[in-house]
Amino acid sequence: MNTINGLPLHPLLVHLVVVLVPLSALMAIAAVCWPAARARLGIFTPLVTLVALIALPLTTSAGESLEEQVGPSPAIERHAGFGEQVIYWVGPLFALAVLWWALHDERFMTTLHAKIPASEKLSQRAVAVALGIATVVVALGSVYIVFMTGDTGAKAVWS
Repeated sequence: MNTINGLPLHPLLVHLVVVLVPLSALMAIAAVCWPAARARLGIFTPLVTLVALIALPLTTSAGESLEEQVGPSPAIERHAGFGEQVIYWVGPLFALAVLWWALHDERFMTTLHAKIPASEKLSQRAVAVALGIATVVVALGSVYIVFMTGDTGAKAVWS
């Protein structure tokens, strides 16, 4: 099914990705930089990022179907090139969001220390700093790649 009510599915699904990826990135950055936000967001950051991650292959598949219908063009190829990279940013963003949540979840860390006594010796602060930097970089990269994908897609439609 490539259409809903006669409309191509890709432009409809794109809105889900265009909203959820930047929202996930913003939530991840807030969780890293602001402890109060981290406490309030909790598991919601990884969950929102997971929904974005699930939406990506659906959107990509619908886009490939749409490309077959309209035919190739340099603008569509450029858009597709950026679109294929989005998953390589959002996948790691999801993994980092889960790790960041787990690192700051008391129940998870208590269980980890009970099962792996050596884990207490690891510098949780050093891990948190490295993980935080990686999360912010990947979050910003994911917003950039979604912006470029959307921009080239809009130009492909309206040019």
